[in-house]
Amino acid sequence: MFANANQANAKQDFLPLEAIDHIEFYVGNARQTAQFYRTVWGFCPMAYQGLETGVRDRISYLLTQGNIKFVVTGGLDPDSPITSHVKQHGDGVKDICFRVRDVDQIYAELMKRGAKGVLAPATYQDNFGSVRKASIAVYGDTTHSFLSRTDYIGPFLPGYQALETADYLPSTINAPNLAAVDHVVANVGWNEMDYWVNFYREVMGFSQMLSFDDKDISTEYSALMSKVMQNSTGRIKLPINEPAHGRKRSQIEEFLDFYRGPGVQHIALATGNILQTVRELKARGVEFIKVPESYYAEAKERIGDIKEPLEEIKRLGILIDRDDEGYLLQLFTKPISDRPTFFFEIIQRRHARGFGKGNFKALFEAIEREQALRGNL
Repeated sequence: MFANANQANAKQDFLPLEAIDHIEFYVGNARQTAQFYRTVWGFCPMAYQGLETGVRDRISYLLTQGNIKFVVTGGLDPDSPITSHVKQHGDGVKDICFRVRDVDQIYAELMKRGAKGVLAPATYQDNFGSVRKASIAVYGDTTHSFLSRTDYIGPFLPGYQALETADYLPSTINAPNLAAVDHVVANVGWNEMDYWVNFYREVMGFSQMLSFDDKDISTEYSALMSKVMQNSTGRIKLPINEPAHGRKRSQIEEFLDFYRGPGVQHIALATGNILQTVRELKARGVEFIKVPESYYAEAKERIGDIKEPLEEIKRLGILIDRDDEGYLLQLFTKPISDRPTFFFEIIQRRHARGFGKGNFKALFEAIEREQALRGNL
């Protein structure tokens, strides 16, 4: 299947990925989507490419908040790969781009180990310098790109022009204060998880951090399995979900049906103050899933002492979980587009390294209630 990767290589992380540089979404209308992320989520549009910059086939906006960089791209040609992707999947994540130092070395190693190339290393340049980029295929129509911009001083990438940020900056008084991408979760098809776990281990040099089976993640009606893959630094975490057999359709099956295949299910965004972040996002119109009040009945006994007031956590509907190293607070949005596919998670870690295992039952029962309302359970 893949070339063998010895333990030494895996521990040394032969792919020295520095961080997630940016995540690119293919969307039906880039201008409106950029406005959505600006006004509702508090992102600032920083750079743009399109007809005015000499790009004829697409419109793209770079939006930033904290260390998060999102690119929203819409196609201008009805027959372009961008519009075809949106027709098939709806709005969704196309590419997770990693920042690296040596694109050529990484791409050559990936090819040796069985990756499928999409874009061989190529140089792009303008008056601000040059960048080097390559891409490979992963689950479904999703790609991973590898980008080096060590000598580039432009606003983002060649072809982009800076926007007048004074016209776009959200209020700093009531900003959501989202800080970073905590993890990116993929949904894959039946019996595909082990294939992709092996891919990330043997091709990408990741290791398995955690594993949850259908006994950990199940309700009366549905179940799923999940494994968390991370690179050697632990900065990049990519959980992978697969459906499991249950009495009714799981959330993973619903995603696969409406996304028309595997893809990114959700992105977890880290914040240093989840209470303030959730209050602000709700005020801006973000809809979150709701857990019953009974979830909080034994929260104090289950979680122990925490810094945040439990009554405010309950009022906002935030989930809490504890592991051996600390605790975390998390909340999940409803799907953000018409198809019941992609959504966001807001997470604050108080030293915890887990993913909210103690919340799984309450979370998935809440998701099932939303599925039932859509007639998809």
